[in-house]
Amino acid sequence: MALFLSTFIKKIDKKGRVSVPAQFRTALTEESFGGIIVYGSFINGCIEACGMSRIEKLSEGIDDLDPFSEERDAFATAVLGGSFQLQFDSEGRVTLPPELTGQINAKEEVVFIGKGQTFEIWEPEAFAKYSQNARELASKNRKSLRLGGRKDA
Repeated sequence: MALFLSTFIKKIDKKGRVSVPAQFRTALTEESFGGIIVYGSFINGCIEACGMSRIEKLSEGIDDLDPFSEERDAFATAVLGGSFQLQFDSEGRVTLPPELTGQINAKEEVVFIGKGQTFEIWEPEAFAKYSQNARELASKNRKSLRLGGRKDA
């Protein structure tokens, strides 16, 4: 299972390519696809990314819904139809789709944020604001986080 950790700032070159952090690429070595899957976030103003196995799990979750429901159709359209498979080049770079970089207003740099089984790609100033709010919320709610289900952890 891929596990993405840490935060990295990377430059976007003139061709729209960005180097995926080496630690993230290493986490993806067992994947069936030599690259990443990206799609617009439904929660934050960023791009979400993962390996093929994670998107396959999302697809299975979508398939478990009523095949004729509007909910299933909406998820299939938004998640699967809105995803891009980005192949790593020989230097570990991917070309970010302009449709997604335009949505987050990323021009010269992006920030990669590890979030466990997924990671996000942010415009740096937007992430700085989000990060501050997230730290405050996490601090405020720190007692609700439990390790391994233990009540005393």
